[in-house]
Amino acid sequence: MKADGGKGLAQHSFKQRVILQTGELKNMINELLGIQYNIEKARIDGKVQNLASYINEKTIIASHIEMDGNKAKGIDGVAKDDYSVNLEAKVEHLVKQMRNEGYKPKPIRRVYIPKDGSNKMRPLGISCYEDKLVENLISQILTKVYEPKFFNESFGFRPNRNCHQAVKEIIENVQYHKVSYIVEADIKGFFDNVDHDWMIKFLEHDIADKKFIGIIKKFLKAGIMKGGNLLESEQGTPQGNGASPILANIYLHYVLDYWFEVKVKRQCHGEAYLIRYCDDFVCCFQNKWEAEGFYQRLIERFKKFGLELALDKTKILEFGRFASQNRAKRGLTKPQTFDFLGFTFYCSLSGNKEFFRCKVKTSKKKFRSKVKAMKEWVKNNRIMPLGELFKKINQKLRGHYQYYGVTDNTRGVKSYQNVVKWLLFKWLNRRSQRRSYTLETYYNGLLKIFPLLEPTINVSLFYR
Repeated sequence: MKADGGKGLAQHSFKQRVILQTGELKNMINELLGIQYNIEKARIDGKVQNLASYINEKTIIASHIEMDGNKAKGIDGVAKDDYSVNLEAKVEHLVKQMRNEGYKPKPIRRVYIPKDGSNKMRPLGISCYEDKLVENLISQILTKVYEPKFFNESFGFRPNRNCHQAVKEIIENVQYHKVSYIVEADIKGFFDNVDHDWMIKFLEHDIADKKFIGIIKKFLKAGIMKGGNLLESEQGTPQGNGASPILANIYLHYVLDYWFEVKVKRQCHGEAYLIRYCDDFVCCFQNKWEAEGFYQRLIERFKKFGLELALDKTKILEFGRFASQNRAKRGLTKPQTFDFLGFTFYCSLSGNKEFFRCKVKTSKKKFRSKVKAMKEWVKNNRIMPLGELFKKINQKLRGHYQYYGVTDNTRGVKSYQNVVKWLLFKWLNRRSQRRSYTLETYYNGLLKIFPLLEPTINVSLFYR
């Protein structure tokens, strides 16, 4: 960090012993590891205690070091570099406020971003910088507490878990278990409808530290700044808040995961499986009547906790190895498809047609949204020098292949590359009034000089 006017980090007494290097992050990790003692103790006492103490000078400074300096600014207009000036004094004041219970998060700044595959906009909440530091610590502390409690069926925003693992889990259940029906569900505006009272009750079920829960309450009630007006936040946990993903997981752990594992699954005569990634989930059932019963119970379950199913996006469909066989016997076509995490799941056969395969491909909705985004980017950046332009395009292609380059989706990633080629041809010819390239000079000339990254399959979706 740079000093400002000769007043740098080293000039403050309590930070003379703190080195702002990688080692400081290790210090934070070691500090947070102390939570493990409280968790072990909670096995006897019932609840975890003394969590607020882990939000201190050492962990806040480490959170600052870790913070991405390019994050959008909150209503205070403060960025990471701004907060670095007189860092120790600011952190000392923040910690003092928290210990005296005088800390109050500022309202979030409401912004909207395009929603994939839709004309609708997705609301995001941008916190002030100092609040981001605390949110980050709250998230890490809650992760330590709840990670041992979460079920394997949950994959979103958890350490060492990702989207591809959730996709694998569905394929595993469909291919190797007695699955014939899928409940494809969608929660209407989940993050905007989290009930604060229930959220606090869930936290108090596991945590005895009133001061720590009080800090979370303040974040939930901080309010929203929209168009210069302050709006109260009576419910919801805004997307963009650093603690929202873990809070969402805690909420759905009790509302959905725990209920499914302890109640639904145990009452089923046939097999039943849940796969959830944050607020997106699908359920697999062996029996149709149990899938239908779950659907009706789910509506009532969500209603109890302030949530609502988007009924137009929620459906029960016949799907899987046995579904394919049964439908063929009834003279019907192969089972319907369903979408999850940007992929379309469909029933097929192996390459030699000998056995059933559950396969995936890029969903039409995601494909269209990715093409639209690429079109806008190429259109706005076509005057960029060709070398730089193609370098940026290849970076975007690499990101696309890393996510969508999975088993059985070769055609999907190749189609995307072909569309990108055509978009480049179209917009490069609009760099000037006269036509710049023919198909011949483009494909056999320009693309030879600046080749586009070829599609790759980066992720295997097979457990076996």
